[in-house]
Amino acid sequence: MKKKDYNIVFSSLSLGHHTFEYEVDSKFLEVLFDYHELPGLEAQIKIDLMKQNTMLEFSFAMKGKLPVHCDISGKPYLQDLTNQFELVVKFGEAYNDDDDEILILPQGEYEINVAQFIYELIVLSLPSKYLHPDVLAGDVDDETLALLDKYMPGSDEQKDENDDEIDPRWSKLKDLLN
Repeated sequence: MKKKDYNIVFSSLSLGHHTFEYEVDSKFLEVLFDYHELPGLEAQIKIDLMKQNTMLEFSFAMKGKLPVHCDISGKPYLQDLTNQFELVVKFGEAYNDDDDEILILPQGEYEINVAQFIYELIVLSLPSKYLHPDVLAGDVDDETLALLDKYMPGSDEQKDENDDEIDPRWSKLKDLLN
């Protein structure tokens, strides 16, 4: 697997719509980007290209699955991943990627490498928390509920533990509130 496998040679394409599809797994991230955080990733990437006389319009879409553990219950499950974004490629004097949605390629370029865009599409599709579907539905076992209650901020058990640990020097500051 090499980055050049993800080159799209647009100069030889006719005007109009073109579709490219890629099957991506965790090896794509490990080999090309040295990113080892998503073992077991399986994703399908679909790129629609609309070639016009003066610009290219890309539409990236991803669907995939990632085996993870729930952040609350610890149960393993398959996390669905979906994401999409649009990219407009224009031609100008020099390469410029300052804008997230517009890429400027130098005049005379004949191909574009989409590996970096696929990488960003995958990484930006990750949720901030992994929540098992059972947890989202409110179906949590008693053992997990007991642990959550015990460590919930403001719970009675935590207050009792924290009250014993207050340094007497800091407790004088509470008097200032009155």
